[in-house]
Amino acid sequence: MSYSVRELLARIIKCEAGGEGENGMKAVATVVMNRVRVPYGEYQRVCQGDLRKVVFQQGQFDCVRSTLYGRHNPQTIWATPPEPIHYEIADWALAGNRLFTVGYSLWYFNPFQPTCPNIFPRNGSGSFQVHVGQHCFYNPTELYSQT
Repeated sequence: MSYSVRELLARIIKCEAGGEGENGMKAVATVVMNRVRVPYGEYQRVCQGDLRKVVFQQGQFDCVRSTLYGRHNPQTIWATPPEPIHYEIADWALAGNRLFTVGYSLWYFNPFQPTCPNIFPRNGSGSFQVHVGQHCFYNPTELYSQT
């Protein structure tokens, strides 16, 4: 069964940020939609504005991997059905809204420490924007346009 775009976004929001509160979930939804809408770089070249391609791009979201570090991943978009709040945030994001503090961030991750590195990913294509909940968010640098 293929999920609708709304269902897929609600599932990735729940799986990636379900425990992060409303702002944390909106921040993740903002990043996903920023990847859909970015007019240049890797996400435009590879995903071409398609939310499905953004979500399923290899190596991007742990929640679409059936195994992590050689072990079964119990927390996937297939195993964690969304609740009404996840659909509400998906609708909010699909309507063009974004969490202003996250800006145009294209990446986030949980560093499992109180501070965020200034650069992410390792190739230097993102610079630190904001810390929301447990996640650090990164805006594209000039280097990203060359990816």
